Amino acid sequence: MGDTELSDAAPSSSPGLSALIPDRTFLTSRKGLLLAAELVLSFIIFICYLASSMAAFMAAPLIEFLLALCAYYVYVTKYIDHLPGFHGPLIDFLRCVTAAVIFFAISIYAITKSAASSKTAGVFGFVATVVFAFDFYYISNHLISLINPQDLPTHTATIKKSTGEEELADSDSD
Repeated sequence: MGDTELSDAAPSSSPGLSALIPDRTFLTSRKGLLLAAELVLSFIIFICYLASSMAAFMAAPLIEFLLALCAYYVYVTKYIDHLPGFHGPLIDFLRCVTAAVIFFAISIYAITKSAASSKTAGVFGFVATVVFAFDFYYISNHLISLINPQDLPTHTATIKKSTGEEELADSDSD
């Protein structure tokens, strides 16, 4: 009896390869779907720029694809929870803002060119801009919800000014 209890407890205590298995709840969440869309769009834009005469712009979608892939892996495997000094949402916010700005800028230029593949890349770039913009809007709402207004130094000063608490304290001291 003691041997079967030990053998049942051993697999659940050792993480092994189970740490690499993706979390199914994340795959179907809004963040998981946004990261998947960012991956697919970045890869499509990379292929379109590779096929066009504007191959110089292929580096931006490739870098964004690799960054989105890293972010997807970190979130899916829940490594984000195991890194205490790593502020994942803030870094993800910066990644999305820069991607939206870069894709918007190169898409405007790609649309003005005559090659069909560069125009296709530009259209997908505008779609990717919207997806990245929605992602950084979603992340910014999450970051704002993490900030407790009572912890901010301006919050108590605003309350004191609006209630006249400082004036009452000054009149009591006389």
